[in-house]
Amino acid sequence: MSLQEPFRGLFYAPFYAALARGAYAREGVEVRFIDSPGPSLQTDAVLEGRADLAWGGPMRLLLAHDKDHACPLRLFGAVVMGDPFFLVGRAARPGFRLTDLATLTLGTVSEVPTPWWTLQDDIRRAGLDPDAVRRVTDRTMAENAQAVAEGRLDVAQIFEPLATAMERAGTGHVWYAQASRGPTSYTAFYGRTDVIAAKREACMAMVRGLATTLAWFANASPEEIAATIAPYFDALDQDVAAHAIARYRAIGVWTKTPRFPPGALARLEGAMLSAGAIRHAPGYAGLVAEDVTEAALSSAG
Repeated sequence: MSLQEPFRGLFYAPFYAALARGAYAREGVEVRFIDSPGPSLQTDAVLEGRADLAWGGPMRLLLAHDKDHACPLRLFGAVVMGDPFFLVGRAARPGFRLTDLATLTLGTVSEVPTPWWTLQDDIRRAGLDPDAVRRVTDRTMAENAQAVAEGRLDVAQIFEPLATAMERAGTGHVWYAQASRGPTSYTAFYGRTDVIAAKREACMAMVRGLATTLAWFANASPEEIAATIAPYFDALDQDVAAHAIARYRAIGVWTKTPRFPPGALARLEGAMLSAGAIRHAPGYAGLVAEDVTEAALSSAG
């Protein structure tokens, strides 16, 4: 099986751990890992048959299904079902509320759209029109983090390990964890229905590999996890990585089982609908091949 990553990110840690620990091979499937070509190209690789499977954001499939209601892409094998992004400001603000953004300038993620789509839904639910928020939309997360550190920006939307690095440097404090809203589907395997059907046993084996990895992930020390995935993050300080992993685990970014929670997809669909990113939502049954996961887990052992 060929497996495509969307981009290199620490919140994808369980996927790298499964590869590093040989979890798929132990289930009898050989996986050829394909490095990231960049987020904008990933869906085409699966649709065009250049990769059997990918892991990535369900938002990509929601966009594809909105454009083509007969889109053959389906999800299975849930991993990241909590939002991994944070709002970080220069000074501590323990009483922060999302409505405070009415008087602040926010640097939002420019690299991918999902973090803003989900955040704007939180803001709307908190009682503030997200269109009223002053935003910087054309800078990278690293650039926004630097602007916060230098006092040129009030608050930045970033992920790990940037949040931990800012805390360690004394240049930022986490005000809001987007995972605090509850389950929101962020990452799972996906493939074309014909590929999933033709290679069903291999897909099931990969689900079982994920299951054993997630069970290990729930109990291993953050230091052990950081050391395991270090070959995929050779420039990342191990202490920073361990701290970031501990925080992600504490706030529920990762699932403990590959079963896909229906509520997590519903929250993402709702956010994308409220943002105007999509007008049609296929629903859980139209997007998630949960039968693959259930068959894999029922046959485990």
